[in-house]
Amino acid sequence: MTVSINEKAFQIILYGGNGRSSAMEAIQCAKERNFKEAEMLISEAEKEINKAHKFQTELLQDEANGESSELNLLLIHSQDHLMNAITVKDLANEMVDLYKEMKS
Repeated sequence: MTVSINEKAFQIILYGGNGRSSAMEAIQCAKERNFKEAEMLISEAEKEINKAHKFQTELLQDEANGESSELNLLLIHSQDHLMNAITVKDLANEMVDLYKEMKS
């Protein structure tokens, strides 16, 4: 079954959004000194972001194989979602570490 560029974009938005939400929840848990939950949520964020990245990789492979698609706003939006999710997850990792250091 062939998945359209828009369907792939929606999957990137979905999984990127899930990853971002989990990372933000991890920060809240760290603020509450619930580090075990924070680490679990960061792990969940990574899993969701990896799912989004899989769809992005498919788009890149399609392009490399000469199956270029017309660029559209939905695809651009999906890339923004993924980039922001990765950034928030990386910052959440740092913030959890900082909250742990403040614990001492």
